[in-house]
Amino acid sequence: MMGHAGMAAEAVRHLRTAPAVVATPRPELRAVRDDERAPVPAADMRRVMGHFATGVAVITTQDEEGPAGFACQSVASLSLEPPLVVFMVGRTSTTWPRIARVGTFCVNVLTADQGELCRGFAVSGGDKFAGVDYEAAPATGSPRLAGAAAWVDCRIQAVHTGGDHLIVVGRVEALDARDDDAAPLLFHRGGFGGFSPGG
Repeated sequence: MMGHAGMAAEAVRHLRTAPAVVATPRPELRAVRDDERAPVPAADMRRVMGHFATGVAVITTQDEEGPAGFACQSVASLSLEPPLVVFMVGRTSTTWPRIARVGTFCVNVLTADQGELCRGFAVSGGDKFAGVDYEAAPATGSPRLAGAAAWVDCRIQAVHTGGDHLIVVGRVEALDARDDDAAPLLFHRGGFGGFSPGG
């Protein structure tokens, strides 16, 4: 029976006679060329992805110029620990630079009867808050819209690039929701609608 010394000697002999390990070359890192991209027209992307129904929210902030906000359908819960939410905003947004400078925002989740309010925040320019009832959210002071189904008060945690949009991650500082069964405002195939519970 081979002892420890014998096993060690056998291992050394094996390593000396084994073929040398040759490292595989690292893959070439390069950008994807235009001729390698899948030809997906923006109109087709919008049409197909429009079949995915989403909730609708208004993202608001408050800076030295006053309140600002925009309608957004790309809001989601990202993490419970720590509490994070995420939304996407177009790089051409005129509201986003104001949110970025302040570093805070409030997500206002809209109800089915707030379609007109949403349309007001979906256009660029003008005084979007004219005639809109709101109060300051408790943690950041961002506008908390009256009648919203829920609100989530946040500080910006991170911002990532995503093509022609930015992916904004917010750390939740405070949040709450209405106690009633207010139906949510939904966006589907370019239009607004409601929700009916099914079996």
